[in-house]
Amino acid sequence: MSGPHNSKISIISACRNEVRHIGEFLDSIATQELAGLDWEVIVADGMSSDGTGEFLEQYCQANPRFRVIANPGKIVSTGLNAAIKAATGEIIIRMDAHTMYAADYSARCVETLLKTGADNVGGPARTQVKGVIPRAVAAAYHSRFSTGGARFHQDNFEGFVDTVTYGCWKKSTLERLGLFDENLVRNQDDELNLRIIRSGGKVWQNPAIVSWYSPRPSISALFKQYFQYGFWKVKVIQKHGRPGSWRHLVPATFVAGMAALLVIGVVALFAGYKLPAILWLSLVGLYALANLAASAVAAQQEGWDTLPYLPFVFGAYHFSYGSGFLMGLLQFGHRPQAQVPVESVFTKLSR
Repeated sequence: MSGPHNSKISIISACRNEVRHIGEFLDSIATQELAGLDWEVIVADGMSSDGTGEFLEQYCQANPRFRVIANPGKIVSTGLNAAIKAATGEIIIRMDAHTMYAADYSARCVETLLKTGADNVGGPARTQVKGVIPRAVAAAYHSRFSTGGARFHQDNFEGFVDTVTYGCWKKSTLERLGLFDENLVRNQDDELNLRIIRSGGKVWQNPAIVSWYSPRPSISALFKQYFQYGFWKVKVIQKHGRPGSWRHLVPATFVAGMAALLVIGVVALFAGYKLPAILWLSLVGLYALANLAASAVAAQQEGWDTLPYLPFVFGAYHFSYGSGFLMGLLQFGHRPQAQVPVESVFTKLSR
C-alpha cells in the first residue's frame, strides 16, 4: 500500500447457512496482505441452522481478529448493518462468502479509497467457475445482452460507475447515509450506491481490486436469484421515485409486452383476426434470433460446449428478472409498506 495509513480496517460479512463455503471464505480473509495494519473481521450470522454458527464460533476462538455476531433479522442488510455498528474501524470493507479474493484485495480497496476520495470503491464483477452450466451462467453474466452493459461487469474499466462489487467506505460515510436499507432483502448494495450518487457522492471502480464471484450453479437457481432481484428492484424505484438506470425496466417491459400480445393474439384468433398472433410470433422470432446470436458470441469466448445451455441461461436472466419485477409491482404497487415473509419465494436463499 502506497503512502502512510493509520486507520483501523473492519472487514464485514453477512452470511446464513454457508457451512460448505464458510471455512474457505474465512481463510481467504485471514491471508489478506495487511501486515503492519490494525484490522478486524466481523461476521454477522443470520441464525444459521446448518452448523455455520458453530463453525464460526470455533474459528473465531482460534483467530482473535475474527468476531461473530448474531443477525436475528436473517437478511443481508440487517446483518451488514449490525456488523457496521459493531465495527471499531474507520474504514469498512465488505466481503461475501461466495467469492474468493486476491491477497491484496483489502489493501487495494483502502489505497483506492484514500487516493480517489470517492465515497465507495470496489472492483469489477469477475467470475470463477467449474462445470459447463456454471460456465454458461458466467458467460451470460458478462454479456451486454443480459446485463445491459453495466460497467461493473467490465473487467478492465476504471472510473466512476453506478455500482461496484461489495464495496469499501469510510464508516463515517455509511453513518451519514443511514447504512443499508433494512426493508430490502435484495438490491441493498445497489440502493446504497444510488443514495451515494444522488447525494452528490462518487462510486469508483478499480480493476486492480480483484475478486472472483461464484455464480449460481444451475439455471433454476439463477432463475430464483434474478426473480428476487427484479422483485426487490420495485422497492428501490418506489423509494427514489425513478430507476437508477432505465435498463432496469427493459426485462419487465419485454415480459409484459410478450404476455399481453399473446393474450390479445389468442382472443383475436377466435374473432377471426390473425395480425396480433403474427406480431407475437414475429417478436418471439426476433428474440430467439437475438438470443442465439448472443449465445454464439458468449460461447466463442467461453467455450463451444456452453452453447447448448446459453439460450436457456439468457432466457432465465431476462424472464426471471422481468417476471419478478411484475410481481413486485403487484405486491408493492398499492401497498408500498407491504411485508414479505423472510422464508418466502421472494426472500429465500436461492443457492
